[in-house]
Amino acid sequence: MNLKNFFYKLLSIKVETKEELMKKFLIVGLGNIGDKYTNTRHNIGFKIVDEVAEEHKVTFETDKLGDIATFRFKGRTFILLKPSTYMNLSGKAVKYWMDKENISIENILIVTDDVHIDFGSIRLKAKGSAGGHNGLKDIQEKLNTQQYARFRFGVGGNYSKGRQADFVLGEWNKEETSLLIERIPTSVKVILSFGTAGLANTMNTFNGK
Repeated sequence: MNLKNFFYKLLSIKVETKEELMKKFLIVGLGNIGDKYTNTRHNIGFKIVDEVAEEHKVTFETDKLGDIATFRFKGRTFILLKPSTYMNLSGKAVKYWMDKENISIENILIVTDDVHIDFGSIRLKAKGSAGGHNGLKDIQEKLNTQQYARFRFGVGGNYSKGRQADFVLGEWNKEETSLLIERIPTSVKVILSFGTAGLANTMNTFNGK
């Protein structure tokens, strides 16, 4: 490449301003890839971001370490990520896409299941421990911090001692499936609110609902 072409190439590269970067959000739905996991409780993160993508008429494309879909809403850019690393290695995908898209940790939201919350209940937190969740544990290790927002969707704890793994990797029953029809749209509103109204306002509006 000669010097003239080199400078033309430099001029063609879009440099995002600080303001533009602050309006980019990485929304990570946690889950496991593969048909056998599609309707399991552990994959509620995938299910929620799938619904967000469908509502905004965008499709996921397979890319490095996950499936990605992007859309704009009210002047914000939302990047949806479904890691392809399996749940226990979710942090690798989160770290890669944060770095690639130059997204600050304040602008990421992890969507995951929680057995400590009643089925269908919503709880957002700005920080916290992994609470025994392997996906959150790996994210914490890869980011080297607990200071990231997480959206926990309650799947309930209707399992006997020592059967937690079987429960979260089990499929929704008929009653849960019926109730999800109502709860998933609310979850979509949570994600859009996170990017447009901020975490504090979103917590005040949706926590416990």
